[in-house]
Amino acid sequence: MKKISFLLLLFIAATCAAQQKPNVIVICADDLGYGDLSVYGARQISTPNIDKLAQQGLRFTDAHATSATCTPSRYALLTGQYPWRDESIRILPGDAPLIIPTGKTTLPSLFRQAGYKTAIVGKWHLGLGKETAKNWNKPIENGPNDVGFDYSFIFPATADRVPTVFLENRDVLALDSLDPIEVDYKKPIGNDPTGKDHPELLKMQSSPGQGHNQTIVNGIGRIGYMSGGKKARWTDEEVSLTFLSKAKEVINANKKNPFFLYFATTEPHVPRMPATMFKGKSKLGYRGDVILQLDWTVGEIMKELEAAGIAKNTIVIFTSDNGPVLDDGYQDEAVTKQNGHMPAGPLRGGKYSAFEGGTRLPFIVSWPSTIKAGVSDALMCQVDLVASFARLLNIQLPAGNATDSEDHLQALLGKKPTGRNVLIEQGGSISIVKEGWKYITPSGGTAYDSLTGTETGNDKSPQLYNLKEDIGEKNNLAGKYPEKVKELEALLSSIKNK
Repeated sequence: MKKISFLLLLFIAATCAAQQKPNVIVICADDLGYGDLSVYGARQISTPNIDKLAQQGLRFTDAHATSATCTPSRYALLTGQYPWRDESIRILPGDAPLIIPTGKTTLPSLFRQAGYKTAIVGKWHLGLGKETAKNWNKPIENGPNDVGFDYSFIFPATADRVPTVFLENRDVLALDSLDPIEVDYKKPIGNDPTGKDHPELLKMQSSPGQGHNQTIVNGIGRIGYMSGGKKARWTDEEVSLTFLSKAKEVINANKKNPFFLYFATTEPHVPRMPATMFKGKSKLGYRGDVILQLDWTVGEIMKELEAAGIAKNTIVIFTSDNGPVLDDGYQDEAVTKQNGHMPAGPLRGGKYSAFEGGTRLPFIVSWPSTIKAGVSDALMCQVDLVASFARLLNIQLPAGNATDSEDHLQALLGKKPTGRNVLIEQGGSISIVKEGWKYITPSGGTAYDSLTGTETGNDKSPQLYNLKEDIGEKNNLAGKYPEKVKELEALLSSIKNK
C-alpha cells in the first residue's frame, strides 16, 4: 500500500512539473511591416490587441527575419539556418517539394522532444511531397508532419497561388473523387477561366506584369493553373476565420498539457480579401482592413488563452515573415488609399529589399508570469528561436543542426539588454550588420522595382550605413569609412564560408 501511495505521489509530482512548462505560441504575420502597428508608431491605423500584447510584454525595436521574402525567412525560423546557404531556397511555387530536411532538428521537433504537443495552423509555403509532380487526391507524404508537427492545418503555399485548398495533416479537405485536383505551373489545364482571358470575372483586377492572372478561384486570379476540386476550394473571406477556429481547437485540446503552436496568419499578404465585418473599416483599403482583422485575431487568441486558464504560463511571440509591400499582384486600393500610412515606418525599403524595411519587423514577446513589460533594443533574429528555446527546454542541439542559430534566451526574456553581435540579412543583396554598422554588398539589378514600388537596395557600389544615427539608411558612408567596409566585407566572407 505504501509503495502504491509513493508511486502515486511521484505521478502527481511529475504531472505538476509537466504542467509548469510554458506553452509557446509563435504568431507569424505575412508581409506586415515595422510601421504597420500603432504600438510601433502607426497613426493612420489602430491595433489595440497587438498593442496590449506589447504593453504586457517585451517589444523589440531591432528584431529581424533573416530574409526579405517569405519562404526563406520561414525556413530560417523553423530550422535555425540561414537560407542563403542553399541557393534553391527561394519563394516557392505552390507545387514545390518539401525543402526542410526531414532528419534535422527543427523548432517543432525540439518541442516534441521535450514532451510538447506541436501544431501548425495557417500558411506553410515550404513545399510538400518529394517531387514537384504530386497527386493532390491522395495523402501527401513529406510535409509539416514529417518535420516535427504532430498536427497541421495549412494551405500549401500562399493565398495567391494554386492549389487553393486546405490540408489537414496529409489530406486535402473536402476531396471529391469524381472531381480530382490537378495543378500545373507551366501550362494551362482544365476549363477554368483565367484572369488574363476573362478579367470581367474578377473581384479585383490583377496588377500588370505580376502574374496573378491565371486560374480564377473565388473571383480572384491566381499564380498557376488548377482544375478540379471545386468542393475543396476555399472562400477567401473565410480563410482567416477558418485558421482562427483551428488555432482555438489546438489551444483547447492541449490546455492541460504543454503545447507549441506555430500560427501563421495570411494577413496582410495578397490577395487581401477581408471578412465582411472588416471591409471598409480602416480607410486604408483592403490592406488596412486585413490588418484590423489580424489585430482582432490576435485578440481572440488571447481571449482563448484566458478562458482556458493558461494565459499567464503561455509565451506568445508575435512577428512577421518579412517587410511590407503595397502593390504585390492586385489593384486593391492599398496604394491609392495609403493616406499617409507608412508601412515600414522610418525604415527604407520593404519586402524584397536589402534595406532595413525588408527584414526589420515587429517582434513582441509576452509571458505574463515571467517577462516584465518593457522595450528592448537588442539585435534579435528569428533564426535564433531554435537555439534559444533549446536552452529553455534544456536540450542539447545535435552537431550540424541549427548551425546559424544563437542562444539569446536571456534577451528574449528581457533579462539581458543585448542580443546578437552580428547579423546577415538577405534581400535584393546580402548585407551584414555589426554594432550598428550595416554593409550592403554591391550587386546588379535595378535600384527600384517599379512593379511593386520597392527600393531594392541594389547598387553596383558598396553601401555602408550607421544605423544608430541613420535608421532610414539615407547617408551612404562607404567612401568615408573604407576600412569599415573592408572589415565588414571580410567578416561576411568568413561567415559565408564556414
